[in-house]
Amino acid sequence: MWGQMTVPVNLILGFLAVLARVSGAFLFVPLPGMKQAPAIARIVLSLSVATVVWVARPGTLATHEFAIGEPVALILSEAALGISIGVAVALLGECLSLAAQMIGLQAGFSYASTIDPTSDADSGVLLVFSQLVSWWLLFATGFEAYVIRAFARSFELYPPGGFAVQGAAVEAVLRLGSVVLAAAFRLALPILAMLVLVDVTFALLARVNAHLQLLSLAFPVKLLASIALLAMLAGAFPKVYGDAAAQAASTISRIAGAGREGR
Repeated sequence: MWGQMTVPVNLILGFLAVLARVSGAFLFVPLPGMKQAPAIARIVLSLSVATVVWVARPGTLATHEFAIGEPVALILSEAALGISIGVAVALLGECLSLAAQMIGLQAGFSYASTIDPTSDADSGVLLVFSQLVSWWLLFATGFEAYVIRAFARSFELYPPGGFAVQGAAVEAVLRLGSVVLAAAFRLALPILAMLVLVDVTFALLARVNAHLQLLSLAFPVKLLASIALLAMLAGAFPKVYGDAAAQAASTISRIAGAGREGR
C-alpha cells in the first residue's frame, strides 16, 4: 500500500512534519491571550502557519517504503525541534517572573493581587508587572524577529524529516535554564539582602526595647524599601535580560542550526 501511494503519502507526511514542528513551538511560546483563546483558534493558527511554510518551501520526504512506526518517529522528532525552540523562548520569559516571585513573597507584594492578562487568574501585582516588562523587553531587544528568522532557517537546514533529536540540543536547553535561574537571582538578591537587613534591624530594636510595637511598622517599611530599590535597579534589568536573551539566542541557534554558517 505504501509503495502504490508513494507521492501522496510523502506529501501528507511532509506537511504533518511541518505542522508538528510549528505546533510544538506554539505549545510553549507564551503568546499573550493564547491560553484563553478557543482551541479551534489555536488549531487554525498552527494550520495557517504550517500551510504558509509548506507553500513557501514545498517538497516531499524521501520516496521509500516506510517501516512500521517510522512515520510516528518522524513526527515526534519534528515536534521535538519545535518544542525545544518554544521552551527556550518560554524560559527567557520566566527570567523576570522568577525574580518577581522571590521579591514579592519576602516584601509582601503577594498580598496585593490583580488579574493576570495571560491567564485571567489572580496573581501578585509584582508578578503581573514583571510579565508585562518581560514582553516589552523581548520586543525592545528584537528577540522575536530573531526567533522567527531562526525558525524559518531551521526549515532550510533541516527539511521535513531531516532533524534528529540529539543530546547537544537537550543539553543546550538545560544550560539555558541554569542561565535564566542565575539571571533571576542576580535581579532579586540585592533586594532580598536589603529585606534581610530590615528584618535584622527590627529584631535588634525589639530586643533592645520589647515595648516598641515594631511589627506594624515592618510591613510598610519593607514595601517602601523594596519599591525604592526596584526603582534604583530598574536600569540594570535590561542589561541582565539582554544577557539572558543572548544566551537564549545562542541556544536556539544551536537547536535550529541557525548559526551553522558562522561556525
